[in-house]
Amino acid sequence: DRRVSETSVFQPAELMRRLNAGRVHFVVIGGLAAQAHGSPSATFDLDIVPSWDSANLVRLEHVLTEIAAVRSGLPEDAPPMPPLDARTLLAGAVFTLTSRLGRLDVLANPDPGLDFDRLMQSAEARELFGDHVHVASLDDLIAMKRAAGRPKDRVELEILGALREEIDRGNASRR
Repeated sequence: DRRVSETSVFQPAELMRRLNAGRVHFVVIGGLAAQAHGSPSATFDLDIVPSWDSANLVRLEHVLTEIAAVRSGLPEDAPPMPPLDARTLLAGAVFTLTSRLGRLDVLANPDPGLDFDRLMQSAEARELFGDHVHVASLDDLIAMKRAAGRPKDRVELEILGALREEIDRGNASRR
């Protein structure tokens, strides 16, 4: 039921646990990735870039079914959408979803063209909520926020830029 999913409490730990248990390969981006780098900003969804290969999308499909994920923001009288199966995922690029475990955004290649493979080159292995995940690098997060350009992204860009400066200063003082 769409209404049940729309009101679900955000449970990022359980979302990541399910993705890992389902062997889905993904990189965390967005607010939780920013928090992993030290941002104090609040977030109420999990943003991921999964590997877009068909086997991984089949694994993601199973997890999405398990957590009762549906597209969010659709009008009540909207025509039925195709199921969130691997084929539908492969045909799309951005999926904003709600589930029993809260909001989940699945992106194929967020601006500026950072697909899974490019993000993984500089991603950092981190422990978030007790689970091991790959988190987009601070520089990649800055690039994504700069490309998005929304007011909330500009605010977060200031925070991430300050974190970058702090890290750079710390590295310079260790030399």
